[in-house]
Amino acid sequence: MTNSDGGPYVKAHFRLEVEDDWPPASVESLWAVDQGDGTVRLDNIPWFVRGIACGDIVVSKPDEEGVRWAGEVVRRSENCTIRLIVFRDGGSGAARQSVINAFQELGVDGEGIGRFGMVALDMPPTTDLAKVQKLLNHGVAKGWWDMEERFITAQWQAASVS
Repeated sequence: MTNSDGGPYVKAHFRLEVEDDWPPASVESLWAVDQGDGTVRLDNIPWFVRGIACGDIVVSKPDEEGVRWAGEVVRRSENCTIRLIVFRDGGSGAARQSVINAFQELGVDGEGIGRFGMVALDMPPTTDLAKVQKLLNHGVAKGWWDMEERFITAQWQAASVS
């Protein structure tokens, strides 16, 4: 399978530190595009890995069984990753989709996962981060969701000061 850039899709595996049974796995695998030089470009939004975002390019080395383990980030995408726990309607599929739809209107991609009532958001640097933060904070204040900044940029931090 190849993507629109012509590179093959691979799974990049990240080791997770589990504390008090969270996250619910010790490894998270993300779709990535092989760059052909020992690196991959992440092509989906991380759920549990901290410090990375969709579009980042990371070192990726296969082990003896062919599993590609992700290493250090060699180039940042400048995207931000935010994770939401959706409380509205018990985090139902409809509630998660309405959250994704609301953020898509602001140029933010999102994915939902039913098992934990979560939504992961990916914000490219071209997004109006102040508007996104306003919506995020509004949802927290209304009790619709709780949020966690998984990876943020200097642009994100500057927008929150404004």
